[in-house]
Amino acid sequence: MAATLDRHGRGFYLVTPVLESMALSKAAGTRVYMKLENVQPTGSFKIRGIGYFCQEAAKNGCKHFVCSTGGNAGLAAAYAAKKLGIPATIIVPTNTSQDTVQKLEEQGAEVEVFGKVWDDAYVKALALAETEGWNSVHPFDHPLIWEGHASMVRELKDALSNKPGAIVLAVGGGGLLAGVVAGLQDVGWQDVPIIAVETKGADSFNAALSAGRLVTLPDITSVAKCLGAKTVCVRALECARECQVISQLVEDVEAVQAMEQFLDDERMLVQPACGAPLALLYTGRVQQLQREGHLNPDLDSIVIIVCGGSNIQMSGLQALKTQLGMK
Repeated sequence: MAATLDRHGRGFYLVTPVLESMALSKAAGTRVYMKLENVQPTGSFKIRGIGYFCQEAAKNGCKHFVCSTGGNAGLAAAYAAKKLGIPATIIVPTNTSQDTVQKLEEQGAEVEVFGKVWDDAYVKALALAETEGWNSVHPFDHPLIWEGHASMVRELKDALSNKPGAIVLAVGGGGLLAGVVAGLQDVGWQDVPIIAVETKGADSFNAALSAGRLVTLPDITSVAKCLGAKTVCVRALECARECQVISQLVEDVEAVQAMEQFLDDERMLVQPACGAPLALLYTGRVQQLQREGHLNPDLDSIVIIVCGGSNIQMSGLQALKTQLGMK
């Protein structure tokens, strides 16, 4: 895997593998390809869009980055800032693990803990970004971020002999969805359905689709904290009008079970946010969507974006199982 370089020769993200999964293919009843964003330098797809945003901000004279995050976006911002030689302040909510704080500090970032959820940390980040020369790095809501994320679809076009029958991904704030839609439009795959998966309790996209407008959740109650934006970006709703986006919800228990099964099947540990789309495949929802007419009954293949996540260890998986009353 070669690092993709900017104009100055500095690497930010990797061209990640596209691998067929026998276990997921068996579960879904069709060929399943994994786009392995979990092997990015910062552990998730976030480095694509946030790295690109930071490069462009640096060209325009940014002196300091500030980013609000539950973990993955902040790690991407801290990593990019370090590569660019620019200081970074990362604002994290109180539910952020000490391990994540340590990883951010190891990247050279200054870390501040503020607020209960990401939305609170974002308000603090915006206030700091009023300082001259400081730039706020939004975790998911900016056209440059979507443009950066779109690179993964161009890689899929290069790696696959045929376009997939569907793409399965997780939705938090909507940045990954917006990036994938931008990529599909870029390569002429606009007709590929997207299955957008959330956990119940972090389902602001599903709520917005149902209401036909943005909806702010009263709180994030899911264990998938990286899906924990109480309101999705406006662009997410626009994407649902431009492409076929099928919103699906899974239970926290299903997401955590999928994490454990994926670890057994593919020897990779991912976060609950990534477990959500995996759960869709493991629980037979693809076949259900086919029976209901939402997907082609003769699907040739599916791509799942394994979005990854760096905020997870074996002890964390066990803690999640205990919290949810799982054996």
